[in-house]
Amino acid sequence: MKSFTVAAALSILAAGPAHAQSAAPSTLEAVTKKGYVQCGVNVGLAGFSQPDSQGVWKGIDVDVCRAIAAAVFGDASKVRYTPLTAQQRFTALQSGEVDVLSRNTTWTITRDTSLGLNFVGVNYYDGQGFMVPKKRKVKSAKQLNGATICVQPGTTTELNLADYFRANNMKFKPVVIEKLEEVLNAYFSGRCDVYTTDISGLVAVRVSRAPKPDDHVILPEVISKEPLGPAVRHGDDRWFDVVKWSLFAMIEAEELGLNSKNIDQQAGSQNPSIQRFAGATGDIGKMLGLDNRWAVNIVKQVGNYGESFDANLKPLGFDRGLNKLWTQGGLMYAPPIR
Repeated sequence: MKSFTVAAALSILAAGPAHAQSAAPSTLEAVTKKGYVQCGVNVGLAGFSQPDSQGVWKGIDVDVCRAIAAAVFGDASKVRYTPLTAQQRFTALQSGEVDVLSRNTTWTITRDTSLGLNFVGVNYYDGQGFMVPKKRKVKSAKQLNGATICVQPGTTTELNLADYFRANNMKFKPVVIEKLEEVLNAYFSGRCDVYTTDISGLVAVRVSRAPKPDDHVILPEVISKEPLGPAVRHGDDRWFDVVKWSLFAMIEAEELGLNSKNIDQQAGSQNPSIQRFAGATGDIGKMLGLDNRWAVNIVKQVGNYGESFDANLKPLGFDRGLNKLWTQGGLMYAPPIR
């Protein structure tokens, strides 16, 4: 009798989560029903997610949101944006306020497990650095002992900063400010000796926010790995697949030589890889619960990864670096679409 009870209990435990997941509403279904993707983005970081003078959101993170909409609806414009600070972003995703978080967020084990998130991939390989006024004549981060440093809370930046100074037996005075606008005002007004964040952020704010960009230098040290990418909630594999492969489609398109200008012509190619990508053969779109032209819609309306990079980051002075395709010595690599 005892063994039956244990077996029954184990059976119930095993069945419980599966039943709960099958009963839970699918994000893809919910998104399809409401007619748009609700995307969590940065409150304003040039090159990644920022509204232009017309109020139109632009950036490589925004393009991921648009790619998802193009895949789901065949219309990249069916996105609404929720600007989120570093401290707001995870709660907004966990609570269902947003369907996806595409906000220059570092993939870490803590976030991937205890926060109930699934990172779908990396759309920008980055690392943390330091920016200082040129007049201070600092050449290396090793010269920052005793410096006052501006940093945002709720970030890997804050943790890496403490680790770096402890490891190098140096001290610093943190000025912790949540809102980007306020932290930049503090740095540019001289309240802080140093501003630290991802190097992409330093490049972006120096070009777009500094009164005189040439008055500030980014030090050579890169003190961390910061793989930035979109995230979704745990427990919804179908939505996870849709978001993940929307990003991968942009990367794969660049590798295949497909872009927004030639996709219509190339969709008729005899290349088997392009035929699968374009939906001319196979049912890959249906596997995702999408139209078979899902990838073509992404490339036609949003562009491939390289187009997104060139449109949003290259004008700010960004170099592809680690974000080149793997075939060009970089780290950008998409699993096969087959």
